[in-house]
Amino acid sequence: MDMTRVWDLAVRLFHWGLVAAVAVAWLTADEWDDLHVIAGYSVAGLVAFRLVWGVIGGKYARFSQFLRGPSVVMAYLRDALVGHEKRYLGHNPAGAVMILALLVTLSATAFTGWLSQDPVRIAALPPAPQIVSLAWADDDGDEGDGEGGSGIVADLHELLANGLLLLIMLHLGGVGLASYRHHENLARAMVTGDKRAPAESDVD
Repeated sequence: MDMTRVWDLAVRLFHWGLVAAVAVAWLTADEWDDLHVIAGYSVAGLVAFRLVWGVIGGKYARFSQFLRGPSVVMAYLRDALVGHEKRYLGHNPAGAVMILALLVTLSATAFTGWLSQDPVRIAALPPAPQIVSLAWADDDGDEGDGEGGSGIVADLHELLANGLLLLIMLHLGGVGLASYRHHENLARAMVTGDKRAPAESDVD
């Protein structure tokens, strides 16, 4: 079978490094603060690298190659529902949306985690809108866990982390579905960097 290189070494190292960092951060939450913080900084650094590499990296790493408009994404999802979606050599339109969602959620999770480490950082933020304060208020009117802004940020950090877990599960489901539909192991491709060469009907 003819194979072609799709994922460069930088993308592969980023992907598996992020998997490891997120796993460590999740497992050490509320258990091992120092390691949790290190994992959080690792996540932030990896996301920053991916944003840069998405501009200057190889063909299939670039955002300009795989980001598509809403109409293309919706058409792909409609085709996927009936099992007629095209095979994309790089990220398919639904996968591209998931990448954006993951990067945004990872960034927000890392940022709120960084904020929660030091009350001075939180104090430097502009006041939260009243509707946000009320949303985090306890029955007695106190915000969050009784620590004011720190409570809001800590709660938001936890909410984002749980949302991230949901996105990861959806991502794994999408990878599994695409692997089954197109008869190729996408997880292995992210290790080797190689995928089956495109057929005439595939999108390069």
